[in-house]
Amino acid sequence: METTELKPVLDPEFQPAALARRDFERRIAGHSEPIRIAIEQGNGSTYVFERAIARDTSSAATALNLRFLEREVKFMLWAVGGFRLHIDAPELLVGMLRDYVYRYSPSCLFDMEVMGPIIYGRPFEIRHACGGSFPTASHVTMPLGRHTGGCRVAIDEGASDIKAYAEQDGQMTYAAEFKWDPKPNSDPAYHYEHIMHGLRAAASTLPRVDAIGVSTAGVCVANEMRIASLFRGVPRHLFQSDIVPMYHRIQAEFGGVPFVVANDGSVSALAGSMSLNRNRVLGLAFGSSLAAGYVDATGNITTWLDELAFVPVDVNPRAPADEWSGDRGCGAQYLSQQAVNRLLGPAGIEVPMDMGVPERLEHVQALMREGDPRAERIYQTIGAYFGYALAHYTNYYDIGTVLVMGRVTTGVGGEIILKVANEVLSREFPDLAIDVRLPDEASRRVGQAAAAASLPRIEAA
Repeated sequence: METTELKPVLDPEFQPAALARRDFERRIAGHSEPIRIAIEQGNGSTYVFERAIARDTSSAATALNLRFLEREVKFMLWAVGGFRLHIDAPELLVGMLRDYVYRYSPSCLFDMEVMGPIIYGRPFEIRHACGGSFPTASHVTMPLGRHTGGCRVAIDEGASDIKAYAEQDGQMTYAAEFKWDPKPNSDPAYHYEHIMHGLRAAASTLPRVDAIGVSTAGVCVANEMRIASLFRGVPRHLFQSDIVPMYHRIQAEFGGVPFVVANDGSVSALAGSMSLNRNRVLGLAFGSSLAAGYVDATGNITTWLDELAFVPVDVNPRAPADEWSGDRGCGAQYLSQQAVNRLLGPAGIEVPMDMGVPERLEHVQALMREGDPRAERIYQTIGAYFGYALAHYTNYYDIGTVLVMGRVTTGVGGEIILKVANEVLSREFPDLAIDVRLPDEASRRVGQAAAAASLPRIEAA
């Protein structure tokens, strides 16, 4: 694989997926064959990708092709989402992926369960398809937010705090943060009461509540959670009985006003699109995990999941494992508070064992304000991760602007992340034209909550 010109200073073993892919394409140049991959969602959307693999059928070439195909599928499952894959490629290769990799790999079994029964309510399938059996691309897009007027309340749910927000006729009346610790809590009442506390606090500043918007991590369908790391501690039967319908219950508590729940990544992209008045925006939130969302060239979101926390950006076989899926090199370990926590040791920063991850980030931020070079190296490392990750994302997304938000980007550290990421892009990928931006400090803190407030449409009286 290519040698990285700008290695992350605290992670010399990092092997960027962007360079691995470029290396693969160069190795097969002149002796490649095209393949097609379609991912079906069952709601009218089927997305088709055209790729190339080595034409050679030797065992070494087959192993190389299989690894490339497996990583491609991994990206598509979590960025795009779908319960059925149609692959127009050599039947032996498709069979190895379906009958070996996806039968025995724990991380692939995790993906099959999530993408099949949990999100789409159907068994997960991989099909060999060619000719007339290969599906036609069909895309659905959806307008998102940008509604104004009235008395609006919103919350942005993170893994360490809830940001609450209220506005009346476009004028902010409330913005605050409330600490919570949702992941280990198994009682649905804990989650319900904390969310309601934020909403009630914001609503108390308004003469009435006309609409409510919620930005939250995870996959949400029709205002119902399908899967979310915030509620991982809740037993499955209680998740189904209490968490899935929770937002319907909250809506009823507020008199049935217009109510919209959206993925926090989509809301971050909406916030960027609204603030910059641009489309083709990839919004990223470096928080407790990595949230992502995308606004297309028409100003709409697609039916993509945009769960880039699960998408590998590092192909090093010894890369850190994702705490949930078990796969290695996934985005959450590189572009979130988890990355800061993981880099404390290599940076030589010691913290108490019982200190929480959010507090560890605050400690690093305090060191950064004091000019501590150890903290600076953490941000430099995350910046290098970010630059290579962005280059990898462009193989799937049409990106004009990237807006980066979240606690990790707060303060001087965020500026360092941006500077190093831009250096990676300009040196390693000079043909890419991406405008990478940080919002102002106020937007970093409440930007997503403010954008969430615009989600519901208030019907005219």
